[in-house]
Amino acid sequence: MPLPNEGPQATDGVQAAPLVLATDLDGTLIPLDASSEQRRDLETLERELFERDAALIFVTGRHLESVRNIAEEARLPSPTWILCDVGTTICRVDNGRLIPSQEYADRLREISHGVPLASLRPDLERIEGLRVQEEEKLGPFKLSFYCEGDRVQEFTDRVEARLAELDVPYSVVSSVDPFNGDGLVDVLPRGVNKAFALQWWRENQGLRETSIIYAGDSGNDWDALVAGYRAILVGNACRKLAERVAARHAANGWTDRLYLAQKSASSGVLEGWRTFCDRA
Repeated sequence: MPLPNEGPQATDGVQAAPLVLATDLDGTLIPLDASSEQRRDLETLERELFERDAALIFVTGRHLESVRNIAEEARLPSPTWILCDVGTTICRVDNGRLIPSQEYADRLREISHGVPLASLRPDLERIEGLRVQEEEKLGPFKLSFYCEGDRVQEFTDRVEARLAELDVPYSVVSSVDPFNGDGLVDVLPRGVNKAFALQWWRENQGLRETSIIYAGDSGNDWDALVAGYRAILVGNACRKLAERVAARHAANGWTDRLYLAQKSASSGVLEGWRTFCDRA
């Protein structure tokens, strides 16, 4: 379903669309430690999005119910769409109702060739040191585990090796929880992640890459940060990640698509948003 108030068709058949802010939540849009400055900046950002008739998209690893809860708790602006479960669920928001995209679910079913993810759980649970996450954090296209944060790469490699042995169309997206240090290992249909979901959504809406500003802070934002969108890396992001993202942008010849914010979380998003809007 197209975005509301879209502009005229561009000559290449792609919509000349309004600006879209697609953003991670934890460590990015959500104010850190109840910061009063970040709370004010979040309210300012909401106002500026409205004034520019820009769409807000949540792109998060959280499961849908968790997104609902944190949005209410943190008093986040209302999004137009929610891309959650590390890119395995896409929902349109319509007057408070969440409407899952059946088209997207069908696409993931195609990628997984009908191999049910639940069938892999017994094999993967045998990997010592992996702990399956709570049932509400699992889904038909997402099987998630905890591990020690400083061993996340080791467990990623072990799970990938086991998937290869089983010869199944699934792969791993992993990260470290910035708040408690837990390693997070997500088994998803091969190639699916936040960036994949955002690309599918963008193409479904008929938008150009440069219509979208993406804001993030951690490793599971990597693919989206280097996908060709205008990208904001907030000030609390790992500096090594910032260096990697900057190097990839430079290698691709993108000289004006990355903003490394000085401020953290909500304030960093506002800082980057304004910078890109000023350049427009």
